[in-house]
Amino acid sequence: MIRNLAAAGALTLTLVAALGVQAQPYPGGAINLVIPLAAGDATDTAARAIVEELSRELKVPVVPVNRPGAAGALGTELVVKAPKDGHTILLTNNAALVFRTVLDPKAATYDPFRDLTPLALAMRSPSILVANAEQPYRNLREMVEHARKAPVRIGTAGVGSVGHFCVNTLSVLTRTELTMVPFTGASPAVAAVRGSHVEAVILALGTMTGHLKSGAVRGIVISSKVSEFPEIPTLAELGYAEPLFDVWTAFFAPAGVPAEVTNVLVPALERAITAPSVAARLKPLGIVPEYAPPAKLVAEMRDEHRRVSELARQAGLVK
Repeated sequence: MIRNLAAAGALTLTLVAALGVQAQPYPGGAINLVIPLAAGDATDTAARAIVEELSRELKVPVVPVNRPGAAGALGTELVVKAPKDGHTILLTNNAALVFRTVLDPKAATYDPFRDLTPLALAMRSPSILVANAEQPYRNLREMVEHARKAPVRIGTAGVGSVGHFCVNTLSVLTRTELTMVPFTGASPAVAAVRGSHVEAVILALGTMTGHLKSGAVRGIVISSKVSEFPEIPTLAELGYAEPLFDVWTAFFAPAGVPAEVTNVLVPALERAITAPSVAARLKPLGIVPEYAPPAKLVAEMRDEHRRVSELARQAGLVK
């Protein structure tokens, strides 16, 4: 009898302890933030500014985990398959969510609309085509003329990246064969153009700002005007009907996370992204913080997916 009572008491204590753990409010500990970009590039640096603010908001460590490769797809896949407890989340860009799924659908093993929970749009940066300053061409017309006589290799952050699509778009618009050279992220692409291993790159402006200011590279064309580099034209200014696309970045969790997770993360992310200290730290990087809630983020994703799919079909990039 005594033995039975003791066992029952032990079982009760175990259940109480278990319930106590379950009742612990989210987040119960550190959160891993997967960033599918190379450490040290401008977007990664900007992400860490938001992470510091988010850690203060949540009062738990938010730990950046870099998983570059496949234009953001590798890190994105990691979060898609992560436990649905809100302790592994994602900061990825439209390369992994839109462009790769259109240009290389066999390699994109996930559906961004089905396999991820949107949390917040975070930031945006224009895409820019820059050439190594030692190249003889100073604008797009001269680059195209040169490309008709000798190869012009344009580095990108990888197959399926925004830059990949932009290279193909430029080839079609100018009726010139431009060679796309994929790298495993922005940082190795920058190293390649600085070292003259490729003649040019198309990357987010934030990655190239310092190199433009130093004179190591020369701006050729940009997706949208910025006051800091007013001399760099857009395709529209050059008379082309199709634009280059901006690079935007957003936060996601795996699909199926509990409402408790989104109820905490969504408002915390809004406060972190819109904090004045974050804007001040992102400005020198050529990146603009731009918060949008989940519904608006999904609407932009769907609209961009439609536009990219149409342009890709018109250019003969997909069937």
